Amino acid sequence: MTSALLQSDIQSLPLLARGKVRDMYAVGDDKLLIVASDRISAFDVILDDPIPGKGQVLTELTEFWLKKLGHIIPTHVTGIAPEDVVQPSEADQVRGRAMVVKRLKPVLVEAVARGYLIGSGWNDYQKTGAICGVSLPAGLVQAQKLASPIFTPAAKAEMGSHDENVDFAHVVREVGQEVAEQIRDITLRLYTEAADYAAEKGIIIADTKFEFGLDEKGVLHLMDEVLTPDSSRFWPADSYQTGISPPSFDKQFVRDWLETQPWNKTAPAPRLPQEVLQKTADKYREAATRLIG
Repeated sequence: MTSALLQSDIQSLPLLARGKVRDMYAVGDDKLLIVASDRISAFDVILDDPIPGKGQVLTELTEFWLKKLGHIIPTHVTGIAPEDVVQPSEADQVRGRAMVVKRLKPVLVEAVARGYLIGSGWNDYQKTGAICGVSLPAGLVQAQKLASPIFTPAAKAEMGSHDENVDFAHVVREVGQEVAEQIRDITLRLYTEAADYAAEKGIIIADTKFEFGLDEKGVLHLMDEVLTPDSSRFWPADSYQTGISPPSFDKQFVRDWLETQPWNKTAPAPRLPQEVLQKTADKYREAATRLIG
């Protein structure tokens, strides 16, 4: 098994924040070093056992998609090698799992695109017949493909809480009509292009979330992670069926195992067996291999 990184420890740069998965450091005033650790969270609890190689997979996929979709919108990519901004003794912590990116002003909205009826969208549809104010036809079933993808934003939650589904009017109040429309249109275009490509590789992208930020001139950029198994639902097309939650290339395997444990979903979580760690690592790697080759 590959060695795992639970937490980076870069002493040569100021640490700005640790998220559920990423550690963020300042590189001067205008750039960031983002290190993708192998941490994994489930039910909003960060687990004590990292998934070996997960950070590399997330970084590899994000870099792949940023390059592939860069014609649609500017991205936070700088092209600077992470090894060039840290001390030589710290290079192993960033190699293959970090990016040096532009420092942008984040838009405080999760831009979610859905092509299939699953997850919180399925729950909302069962209660109201709509998702985030978008009305859908009656009689749809779980995991059904929608007639066309929909934009279903979420308000960013504090650490440890769930993001909350909101309507388009909420996005307008946050960022104004023009930027809100830009975010919606670009989100759907990014999703559609990515989903069409993934379909050729035997993967269904059921839904995904994008993060956007503004530069000092107010220009919208795509930032953070892009179309990874952490930010998207990837389903193998050959085992897809409606009426169930299809198997996926992500941490669902971890969630399913945790559901069998006597645990109240607050920290600390049960320790993961080696078999669960390995199978989850394999799922992440298979998604990247299928998409990138």
